[in-house]
Amino acid sequence: MTVSVFRDLHHGRAPGDPLVLPGPWDAASARVFADAGFPALATPSAGVAASLGYEDGAAPAAEMFAAVARIVRAVPVPVSVDIEAGYGLPPKELVERLLDTGAVGCNLEDSADGVLTDPQRQADRLAEVRAVAGDQLFVNARVDTYVRGVPDGTDPETETIARGRLYAAAGADCVYPIAAPPESLPRLAAAIPAPLNALALPDGPTPRRLGELGATRITFGPGLQRQAMAALREIADRLHAL
Repeated sequence: MTVSVFRDLHHGRAPGDPLVLPGPWDAASARVFADAGFPALATPSAGVAASLGYEDGAAPAAEMFAAVARIVRAVPVPVSVDIEAGYGLPPKELVERLLDTGAVGCNLEDSADGVLTDPQRQADRLAEVRAVAGDQLFVNARVDTYVRGVPDGTDPETETIARGRLYAAAGADCVYPIAAPPESLPRLAAAIPAPLNALALPDGPTPRRLGELGATRITFGPGLQRQAMAALREIADRLHAL
């Protein structure tokens, strides 16, 4: 599937019918999701890092790109990848390494070391990535206002909208206000001129409900990997008790 077809999956969707992208953490889990019939996948950086033996944010870039390449090779559906804040790589090298993996898209977050990046600086970086990649990559701009916090006296929703609009204008194909409260999604979707990515949590609204609230695309972060590990832990405990 081409990048253009992947991009088209984000448009023309009916409310309550968002694009659901499970997050594989290795080649085996990717095959499971692809065999289940999902049209595309989106890797979580935390889940991939865990599969490599690292904490979230601690995996070396080379190992992450190699892991992503194995996932992409394992499935016949397009894969978008979470590359955190881009590992400090200049846009040209970042795009080249992404394309080398075979990925069709990426997440780029607007925080580093737990601190929000200046929004104009992030918009400029997104514009550089778009200029280098052209139409070869689907760029999902993550907005970290709800996970990193905003300055005192700043309304998180207002800041999220401002960043989302800026990133869309810079060329982002999609905006991802990670962990945004479900009740904010209708206002975010109405104010940001790009498809909206929402995070589905085990104890939160269903993907269908998130779609009804305004999300176009649903991802799961490392949630599916953690659920799988919890199930494996139960199996291990039963074996140990035999």
